[in-house]
Amino acid sequence: MKTAPLSYKKIVSAAILVVSVFAVVLHVGNFTFFTLPSIKFFAYHVMIGLVLIFLYHPLGKGVATLGRTRRTVYRIIDFVIIALALGISLWVIVNFDNYSQDMQNNIITDEIFIFGLILSLIVLEASRRVLGLVLPVIAILTVVYALIGAHIPGLFGNRGYSLRRIVLSLFSDRGIYGVPTGTSASNVYLFLMFAAYLNVSGADEIFQNIAIALAGKKRGGPAKMAVIASALFGTISGSSVANVVSTGAFTIPLMKRSGYTPATAGAVEAVASTGGQIMPPIMGAAAFVLADVAGIPYATVCIASLVPALMYYISLFKMVDLEAVRYQIAGLDPSGLPSLKSTVAKGLKLFVPVGVLLVLLLGFKTTPMVAAIYSTLTIALFGVLDRKDPLTVKGILDGAVSSGQSLCSVLSACATSGIVVGIFSLTGLGLKFSNFIVQLGSNSLVLSLVLSMIVCAILGMGLPTTAAYIVCATAVAPALTKLGLPVLAAHLFLLYFASISAITPPVAVASYAAAGIANENPMKVSLVAFKLGILGFILPFAFAFNQDYLSITFSFTTLVMMLSAFVVSYALAIVLQGYVEKKITIVERFLYLGIAAVAISSNIAYSLIAIAVFAVIYGLRKREAKKLGLMGA
Repeated sequence: MKTAPLSYKKIVSAAILVVSVFAVVLHVGNFTFFTLPSIKFFAYHVMIGLVLIFLYHPLGKGVATLGRTRRTVYRIIDFVIIALALGISLWVIVNFDNYSQDMQNNIITDEIFIFGLILSLIVLEASRRVLGLVLPVIAILTVVYALIGAHIPGLFGNRGYSLRRIVLSLFSDRGIYGVPTGTSASNVYLFLMFAAYLNVSGADEIFQNIAIALAGKKRGGPAKMAVIASALFGTISGSSVANVVSTGAFTIPLMKRSGYTPATAGAVEAVASTGGQIMPPIMGAAAFVLADVAGIPYATVCIASLVPALMYYISLFKMVDLEAVRYQIAGLDPSGLPSLKSTVAKGLKLFVPVGVLLVLLLGFKTTPMVAAIYSTLTIALFGVLDRKDPLTVKGILDGAVSSGQSLCSVLSACATSGIVVGIFSLTGLGLKFSNFIVQLGSNSLVLSLVLSMIVCAILGMGLPTTAAYIVCATAVAPALTKLGLPVLAAHLFLLYFASISAITPPVAVASYAAAGIANENPMKVSLVAFKLGILGFILPFAFAFNQDYLSITFSFTTLVMMLSAFVVSYALAIVLQGYVEKKITIVERFLYLGIAAVAISSNIAYSLIAIAVFAVIYGLRKREAKKLGLMGA
């Protein structure tokens, strides 16, 4: 009786391994040795993702009281769904020429209707299992909207569409096989693979030890370690919750032991982890979607994101530093800290692949796909050559499995978002919503940005960042560009708020994950995280009105922008905490607030004045603290 479940688990594990290895071979091969037609490639990608989702997320998962009969029925249902997903995907692949011709001519055959309907239902169920109910419900509501649109009066009405016409749209490159899924297949998976092999090679431990060596002995060391480690790890994970769970398991208890309150410890990790989605060079999956949707090279997106991301982390770093000043929190005992030199030497095999990635992306302007593949091959090469800790065959297989597991959340979000985007395209709902934003905002960019922020924040509370961004980009971005905001700034604005929703109360998934580790009330953690991450809510408005923050050149303007970015980050942290090396007056806090407001402007002269004033008053406070022998002076 006890051997049957074990045998079943072995079968599932073997199936996962086979599918995961096939995924690596297919995706790497498609950009090196062969090139499949895009829709055929996307069909393979959806097939792989759906099979892995139903293997990793079986029906009744987590229910310990399932009886044998019920468990057997659930397994049969899962394998029927997997068989249908395989069969429909293979039908598209094998009959690709006929399928493409029918789609181009808007011919709805019985096969297309039946297979398209079944695949749409499978995608919705996959999304429900991985992401919860919110995204599938939104997708279903859009389908209902298309069906009953003829009965809706006013701006948001449409002519009404039959179920067959809707399914044709969903089962095409305007729906499930559309841009979101295409981005997942072309870019995101390969970077998930790159991140997986970095982790298999020990990146998490290396990044953690670097953070400890750099900041451990400083005042508030554990919190500063959390910021650095999460920034480093976040660049390769791109998931706020995954980042919280991985680095937070170590940093949050350490912060609590050193003197930070549980709410602050959880909030620091939540804010630091959320920033990984906006931190180059890898960022999160939504950044790749942004590049495709906006038609902007990914390297350009990375460069534009660099200064705002650094401001986000500099502000957070100063926040936790001043928190340590307030509560007199010392650093860790230096004798127990790892050596930075030996840690960097040990991690050289990981830094070289990241360097290769940057050189290929930014230097040689290669496609993200090629950069990710060659960077992953560099990991494998250095791993094999490492005699002390070589990359074994098991490590290679583990990397493939980890890549496939990471794909589940991305594919479910992208494929289901494809349903939403398909309905938006069919009914013109995106354009109607965009016009509504413009009208509601009275043609004011400021008001329209505020409305867009609210929409993104609300969607982001219940959706993954990628899905929230896709919906916002489809519905809101045209309104912002219509009001004169450049395409890159408009899409980055939406990306930031879709990302920062992870720490936006009342539903803040990163804060909730951190609260679980900190054993603290989730709402308390969310409110502290909102305060610590406040710059993340200001930055999108800053670069919307001052686009120098999105441009890095060898010029005096960029130099002033860099200095003002530093001043704004520090000044806002001081305003919120009310400390420099000791408590400051209310007048000084208002002065620092004024400095931040002036420094962030696009007027170079004003920025220079703000920088100079900051240097004087901050310098005087530091000098006074040094004379008094205060901690950290």
